[in-house]
Amino acid sequence: MVKRAQLKSLGDVDIRLVRVFVAVTESGGLAAAEPELNIGRSTISKHIADLEMRMGLKLCNRGPAGFSLTGEGERVLASARILLSSIDNFQSAVDNIHTNLAGTLRLGLFDQSTTNPNAHLHEAIHHFDKIAPNVSLEISIEPPNNIEGRVIDGTMDIGIVPIHRQSTSLSYVALYEEWMTLYCGAGHVLFDSAEREKPDLTLAEHKYAGFGFNSPNMKAGQTLGMRRAARVQDEEALSLLIQSGSYLGFLADHVAETFLSKGKVRPVAPDQTKYVSTFAAISRKQPKPDRKTQTFLTCLRDAHSA
Repeated sequence: MVKRAQLKSLGDVDIRLVRVFVAVTESGGLAAAEPELNIGRSTISKHIADLEMRMGLKLCNRGPAGFSLTGEGERVLASARILLSSIDNFQSAVDNIHTNLAGTLRLGLFDQSTTNPNAHLHEAIHHFDKIAPNVSLEISIEPPNNIEGRVIDGTMDIGIVPIHRQSTSLSYVALYEEWMTLYCGAGHVLFDSAEREKPDLTLAEHKYAGFGFNSPNMKAGQTLGMRRAARVQDEEALSLLIQSGSYLGFLADHVAETFLSKGKVRPVAPDQTKYVSTFAAISRKQPKPDRKTQTFLTCLRDAHSA
C-alpha cells in the first residue's frame, strides 16, 4: 500500500525521479530502460518506488507478470511529459536570452587525460574561455557509468568517456584514442619474463585487478580469461595494485610511462594484451543542449580535428 504523499513542492530530486519514470514507461519496462538510463534494474525500481512514495500513488505494476501502468500512472505520465517539456523549453529560452554566454558548464572526465598526447582538452578549454569568459566550469572525475547517467538526467552537461556500450539517449563525438596494455609490478613472478611474446605462465593463473564497472577494461580482461581478484573505480587505485607486484592490470600507456621509466612496472605480452579505447564527448539528445554546451562541443571537435 502506497503511503501518504510526501510531495509538497517539486525539487531537483523529484524531477530526476519523474525523468526516470517517463524513461521506463517509454521503454516499456525496467529491463528495457537499463540501456537508456545506464543504471541497473534494482536502482531503477528503487527510483520508481521513491516516486510512488513521494506522490502517494501507485504508478505501475512491475514483476514477473511484466510492466504496466495503473490508471493513476497513466494520468501522472501525461502530466509528467508536460512538466518535462516545460522545463526544457524554459531552460532553452533563458539560455537564448543571453547575448553573452553565462552560467555554469558541468564537465565530467574519466581518469587522466593530461598525460595523453592525443588528448587536447586543455586546448578546447582555452578556446572556450576566449569565447565564453563569463561561463564557470565545474569539472569532476567519475567512472564512465556515473558520467553517462548524470548526462542523461541533466545534472552534467558533457562527459568525456571511452566508447563502450552506447546509449540511444546520448550523442557521441569521437575525440581521441588511448592505448592500453597489461602490466605487472616489480616483484611479480612475471616481471622478468613479462615482455616475452608468451609468458611462462598463463595469465588466468595470476591475480588480476580491474575496473568494477562495464568498460573496455572489463571486456579486455574477460577476453584474456582473467578473473578479477580486486575491483577499483579509478586508474590511481589500479596503478597502486599493479605496483604492489601482486596483481596484473591494464594501464594506459601514457600513464604507465613514468612507472616504466623507473623500473616499477613492465608490460605483459604487449603483442597479445594491448588494445585501444576511443574517447568521446557525450551530451543529451533531448532536450537539445543549450548554447554554452554546444559551443564547448564545437571547441572539443576543433581541438581534436587537427
